[in-house]
Amino acid sequence: MAETAKVIVRPEGLPALEADRPTVPENCALVVVGASGDLTRRKLIPALYQLAKVGALPEGFAVVGVARQEMSDDGFRREMHQAVEQFAREPLEEAAWERFAPSLFSVCSDASTRDGIATLADRLQEIDSLRGTRGNRVFYLATPPRVAPAILQSLHAEGLLCDARDQPFARVIMEKPFGRDLQSAVELNRLVAEVVSESQVYRIDHYLGKETVQNILVFRFANAIFEPLWNHKYIDHIQITAAEEIGVEGRGAFYEETGALRDMVQSHLLQVLALTAMEAPVSFKADDIRDEKGKVFRALRQMSDADVERNTVQGQYEGYRSEDGVAADADTPTFVALKVFVDNWRWQGVPFYIRTGKRLATRATAVVIYFRRLELCLFEDNDVCQALEPNVLVIRIQPEEGIALRFVAKVPGFQMSAANVLMDFPYESTFGRKIPAAYERLLLDAMNGDQTLFARRDGVETSWRFVTPILDAWEAMTDRPAPLYAPGTWGPADADALLGTDGRAWHPL
Repeated sequence: MAETAKVIVRPEGLPALEADRPTVPENCALVVVGASGDLTRRKLIPALYQLAKVGALPEGFAVVGVARQEMSDDGFRREMHQAVEQFAREPLEEAAWERFAPSLFSVCSDASTRDGIATLADRLQEIDSLRGTRGNRVFYLATPPRVAPAILQSLHAEGLLCDARDQPFARVIMEKPFGRDLQSAVELNRLVAEVVSESQVYRIDHYLGKETVQNILVFRFANAIFEPLWNHKYIDHIQITAAEEIGVEGRGAFYEETGALRDMVQSHLLQVLALTAMEAPVSFKADDIRDEKGKVFRALRQMSDADVERNTVQGQYEGYRSEDGVAADADTPTFVALKVFVDNWRWQGVPFYIRTGKRLATRATAVVIYFRRLELCLFEDNDVCQALEPNVLVIRIQPEEGIALRFVAKVPGFQMSAANVLMDFPYESTFGRKIPAAYERLLLDAMNGDQTLFARRDGVETSWRFVTPILDAWEAMTDRPAPLYAPGTWGPADADALLGTDGRAWHPL
């Protein structure tokens, strides 16, 4: 029974789409601490340039890059011009750049010291007068989380962290990884809470800024045909995959400290799982959504050592130990697969299979929902009954963002013959517009004071409470190194066996 693909999409309300405009924030300065790093070049400045290009930034706006290297404002602007040329999602337009460039400033300062922050504070006052930023600040800590407490203490000591509810406001965006395990995450949260309120903290996870991740909520709670089926009575299992073709790309030293479980599962994939599994929130306000995600994290079934042996898989791609910054005997996993359960009424007994890895067969991130098979086949032809496949819903997060639904239909003709049909909704081509980059949405939300797509303290700690016992069990398995897998494959054979023992298989992506 061959599977055929047929695109059936007819979006309604397109005139309303044209009226969609971003909410322009109040005048403010975005202060990037650690501006000499790759994150600033690859993600932050290209995203801010794009926001400026579409008119999403206020007239009184400034980007202040803080780094230990001495650089003039003009030098910083030249470097960022090259970054936008190289990494922006659309070709650079010189006219748009000329409008954006005067908002860029550079400060040479060690932001972890009181003197360094005093230098920054003086420059910010100058920029307030020059750009009309009114004392409003958003501090983006593009630095390792271990140095964040010292930076925050210095900002606090200089009086730059007034409460977010005050005028002018101060907010702090913090990059992951937010801790290395439960203990370090709790301690980091404690130190942060000493100087800023939770309403000021924006723990960024760029996966939550992806348009198709946000669409999970709309798809689930705006379509009455799916909500009655979204539970253990009708869903057999759910797969969440985040596959990368690239390796560690020169970040070997960083990856040695993290590995796939810390880097991808604890943050990105558990967030996606929570959006897939959560109950309907009271409203779409930030804390109502984060309350429901927190309930999912608390319902994750804790793994014993025996569970870790049965329900987790590690792997390392061949050649990883030859990467720069990686030890010759490194046992860091570059691939992880897990079988996870959410112990609540809706999902009792439904396995969530999670996998992520580097140097895999293709770049793809998706949520795949397998519905249960029919309990009784009504067709007399046994061949037809054997050919019937379960319904599958695929939410493609990247690339080729979209949603596909597989169902069964009769093949036209005199015989009772059935075929699988794939009804596909490609996101970008359907709506005829470019999808904003994740950092565009998240930076704009932070400037607007919207925490919906940012992790909250309790959610971070609860997700680490689930992950840390797995890390501890792996560290105790000194006699079981992560098996190697060939680049360009789908990981070690044990990952297939994880589903195979349950009579299931990974959905082809």
